[in-house]
Amino acid sequence: MFAALAAHPWAYPMLEVVHIVGIALLLGNLLALEVRVWGGASVLSVQALARLCIGLALLGFALAAVSGSLMWATQASELLNNRFFLSKMGLLALAGINAAWFHCRGSLQKLDAMAKASMLLSSVLWMWVLVCGRWIAYG
Repeated sequence: MFAALAAHPWAYPMLEVVHIVGIALLLGNLLALEVRVWGGASVLSVQALARLCIGLALLGFALAAVSGSLMWATQASELLNNRFFLSKMGLLALAGINAAWFHCRGSLQKLDAMAKASMLLSSVLWMWVLVCGRWIAYG
């Protein structure tokens, strides 16, 4: 199956499109929620916005994870030797740990300085995931 993905002229580019759509859903919704956590769009309920944004962000993450896994499977040995790929995976793990910590401490209810710092860290981590992802082709 993975050889077919690598061999078919449209398969890999379509996986890349799905990956980009997933990233857009994930980051767009996380940034919208961050704006609210930081005090912007205060007419919107944090809880209602979070329900919408987190659901869409999770859908985006799922699309990116599945498409990324399939792309990885077509060239696993090369990617495991790519410093940008390895950095991206490490940053993804840190972003996941940060998200788990954010939700486990009830940050959406508190909206305190720690919640804001965690959201800012999330955005920084995800931006570096993007940078490393883009540089995989050059590493």
